[in-house]
Parts: sequence; structure tokens; C-alpha cells
Amino acid sequence: MGHVPVLLEEVIEALQPRDGETYVDGTFGGGGYALRVLQAANCTLYGVDRDLDAIERAEELAAEEPRLIPLMGRFGDLEPLLLNAGLRAVHGIMLDIGVSSFQIDQGERGFSFMRDGPLDMRMGQSGPSAADVINSLSEPDLAAIIRQLGEERQARRIAKTLVERRLSQPFSTTLDLAETIEQAVGGRRGKKTHPATLTFQAVRMFVNDELGELARGLAAAERMLAPGGRLVVVTFHSLEDRLVKRFLRERSGETGGGSRYLPERDKGPEATFTLPRRKAIEPSEAEIAANPRARSARLRVGVRTEAPIWDKDVDSGMRLPSLSDVEIAA
Repeated sequence: MGHVPVLLEEVIEALQPRDGETYVDGTFGGGGYALRVLQAANCTLYGVDRDLDAIERAEELAAEEPRLIPLMGRFGDLEPLLLNAGLRAVHGIMLDIGVSSFQIDQGERGFSFMRDGPLDMRMGQSGPSAADVINSLSEPDLAAIIRQLGEERQARRIAKTLVERRLSQPFSTTLDLAETIEQAVGGRRGKKTHPATLTFQAVRMFVNDELGELARGLAAAERMLAPGGRLVVVTFHSLEDRLVKRFLRERSGETGGGSRYLPERDKGPEATFTLPRRKAIEPSEAEIAANPRARSARLRVGVRTEAPIWDKDVDSGMRLPSLSDVEIAA
């Protein structure tokens, strides 16, 4: 299926684009959100993506729409990207977290076992690939990745099987990996989803440091949003949504703000965000029926206050091996 922006009108309502203002789509992908923002207001929009294919799409669109300005890079590096573009603050930032439909649907990118292809999964098309991860990390490290990022109960068994198999033949294709995982857990056993689904998710998230990138992107949004600027984040995974929820509640003073019985100076930093609504926005049944990939989507929004940024990093909550430990095949 083609690229279908999830919660599109809800994103626009949360962002509230206005004439003359500047916005950022930190995960440009197919440009669905970006183009809708440009339709909603006479504004400027910077489209950021680490994927060269996405930037090429953005450049083609920008040739017809000069208010769209493509920027190649990671949304976790929004601050230097925007500063280098001559911006000191923006009025809204959108983040659509996770793999895009374009990446999933291209077998040669190696994101899915629905089509056989090289075991790649790199959004930025550089650095260690999924094959490098599977073929070089230790059994305990692989188990930790699969358990934490995939929330896979059989992580140890899968990791053990992968390490044993790679001794005779390294993994190089998506179907080979999927079939080996299926054998490791004893087949589908009547389940609708493939037994490799959670492991593929975990490896992809690790290869692209997706939770670390999200943590850095949230911190960058706090630094680059003007007072009144809006942060709109769409997630598709419980770990991602949990991180966004924790960040916004903490930065809005809803958690960790100290006791109301303590002196004001002991209550912690001033809130950098307010929350228009505490609960996540979810897709309607009609949208899910039309686009099954929308089922797990959650939208959260925060509005930047005038308070100074917090002198505190955003923690992804994961304790995982480092990508620098992965040996890249020659």
C-alpha cells in the first residue's frame, strides 16, 4: 500500500499552522503531513529526513512549492540543522516516529520479511546494518535487544538460535532470518502474526537508534520551539509513546515537580510545556478500517512556554549495547 499519513487532520488541528510562521516536519517521509500544513496556512516548512530517498522526494516537491525547504539529517539533530539554516526558533515541530510505508514496501531496504531482500533496515543508509547486528553481537546482547525493544518473551531462545546458526552461515537476507526465528520458537502455533515480527521490530529500532533519536528530538524541540510553539508527535509503538508521554508530563510539571508543601525554590525547574490534553489522540475505527497501519498510532501534543530549557537530558529508558560495538562486514 502507498504512503497514507495517519491522524492527518488531527495533526493539523494540534499544530494549528498560521500564516507567516515557520514549521518543521522532522520525519518528512512521503511529505503527507508537510503538504497538508502548507495547504492549511501561508507558512514556511522545513522537511527533515535522514533517508536520502525521502529528501529526493522533498526536493521534487520543493521545485513546485518554494515554501518547502528540504534538510538532510536526523531529527535528533534538529537544533544544529535549523541553526545552520539561519533559524533561531520555529513555531511548530511534527514528528512521525518509526519506519515509513515507503521503507517497508521497498524489499531492497530490508525492513520487512514480507518481501525477501538484503538484511539492511538502515533508515539513513549508512552505518551498521541489521545483518551486521545479527552476525556480530554476542548472544546476551542480542537477547537484550530483542527482549527490550521487541518485548519478545522468547528473546533468549531466539538469540541462542541465531548465534548457533550464524557459525555455519552468516545471515544476509530477511527471509532467512524470519524463517530461522520461526524455527526457533516452534512455528506460528495458530498465531495471526509471524513469530519474527517482534524481533524484526527490535533489530530495526536498534539499528536506527530510534528511542535515542526520539529522546534527542524531544530535547531539540524544547530548545528550538518559540513560546507558544507546538510539538506534535505521532508514535506507533508503546515504548515510543511512553517516552513522549513521560517527557511531556515531566516538562509540564505533572511529574517530579516536588511537593506543594515545600518552598518554591525546591519545586524544580519551571514547566517548559503545557498540555492541551493529557490523553493521547487515537485513530477512529473508520481510519483503522481504511488504513490498518494506523491501529497502533498515538498522537500527543505540547505547547512551549516561555520558561528556560531544562538542564537535564531526556532519557530513553533503555540500557542496551552500543551501536559502536557492532562489527561492520567488509
